[in-house]
Parts: sequence; C-alpha cells; structure tokens
Amino acid sequence: MSENSDSKKGKATPKRKDAQALTKVNSLAPSTSKEAKARDRALEKSRRIESRAAFMRGEESALPARDRGPAKKWVRNYIDSRRTIGEYFLPTIMLVLVLTVIPVKAVQLLAILFMYAAMLYSLVSAFFMSRTIKKLVAEKFPNESLKGIGIYGWLRSTQMRRMRAPAPQVKRGDSF
Repeated sequence: MSENSDSKKGKATPKRKDAQALTKVNSLAPSTSKEAKARDRALEKSRRIESRAAFMRGEESALPARDRGPAKKWVRNYIDSRRTIGEYFLPTIMLVLVLTVIPVKAVQLLAILFMYAAMLYSLVSAFFMSRTIKKLVAEKFPNESLKGIGIYGWLRSTQMRRMRAPAPQVKRGDSF
C-alpha cells in the first residue's frame, strides 16, 4: 500500500460538530426554486390529462392490464352496443331511496320489493350474459384466455353508459 492512498491520513481528526456541519443539509430549504416546482407540476398535470384522454379513447398503450387485448375490446363493444338492466340498477336504487322516504308503508314495501326484484333480475341476466360472452369470445378468439372475461363484461354492463371507462366506442344497436 502506498502512503498517499488515503488523503485523510496525516491530519487531525475533526471535532464532531465540525464534521456534522459539513454533511448537514438544511431540510427546510427548498432544493429547487418555486418556478421549477410550478413548471414540474404543470408538466405532470398535462401528462396526466393526456394519459387520461388516451385511456378514455381506448388506446391500448394507455389501458391497464385488465382492459388490454382484442378479446376485452370486443367485450366492451359487445356490451356498449346493447341495453342491459344492470346499467339502470343505480338509478333504480336512487328511486327506491326516494320512495322509502314517503311515510306510506305500502309505498315503502313496494319500493323495497321492486329493488329486490330488479336485483334478482340483474343477477339472473348477468349469469346468462356471462355465459354468452364466454361462448362468443371462445368462438371469435380461440387462443385468448376466458378467465374473468364473463365477469368483466357483466361489471361493464352494470355501469351507466356515460360513466364507463374507457368510453364506449360504438353506439347502441351498432354491429361491430
């Protein structure tokens, strides 16, 4: 070993407070200027807006893994091209809530029964819709996995059309 391998040798050991003062970073002082932070925030906001717009347009690169692939796109278009009872379930529940406030027991009872009937009908139609979707996807995309594809379609069908993400790409009644 050479004597000059460590430049700290041959000097007095610094006092602790002096050594700490050299390495201390003021955590209250900003590491960047306010203008730089504002610029970064604006850039990040524009990136998020563009990413959200790409997601809503249904661009494959902007979709999360659960929504990617030709089979999932086909299921989205299949659901978006038709009306389902599931998309009217939330407004139905809101109506039931309003009706249960009316202080007439018969109206309240009918509202609750209507809610349960709508829920039962929605679940039964979901079961058959899921089977149909699986069968059609298996025919159209034989190499695609069917795991979760039926419930994916059912969950999309339970969302109100305007609230669906990615946004519907086909109109009701369209063939695709």
